[in-house]
Amino acid sequence: HVQLVESGGGSVQAGDSPGLSCKASGLTFARHVMGWFRQSPGKEREFVAAISWDGRSKVYGDSVKGRFTISRDNANNLMYLQMNNLIPEDTAVYYCAADEDPTGRIQTAPRSYDYWGQGTQVTVSS
Repeated sequence: HVQLVESGGGSVQAGDSPGLSCKASGLTFARHVMGWFRQSPGKEREFVAAISWDGRSKVYGDSVKGRFTISRDNANNLMYLQMNNLIPEDTAVYYCAADEDPTGRIQTAPRSYDYWGQGTQVTVSS
């Protein structure tokens, strides 16, 4: 039974730099590309960032490039998203996702991911 559990969301001020965590269980974590997505009311789920099996390759969405950093700890089945200099437009529910594609290729489309967390709300006030 695969479980992805996000933590670290909440209400912050513009300019703050909080972090999110994703704890995975029930899967071979080091053989899953991991990703972060977000969704605001009335909008489609948006790609935020993804990281390769070994953490060496990272891909970011244009709206967060240069401000957010994705990382992973394979020894402890954890993935992180460090968010710097938040703006109100970053307000969304943030989801952790795992892709079991055996090629290990990084994908940015939500439909490519097989497992999802329940999401954590991040609200940025100006």
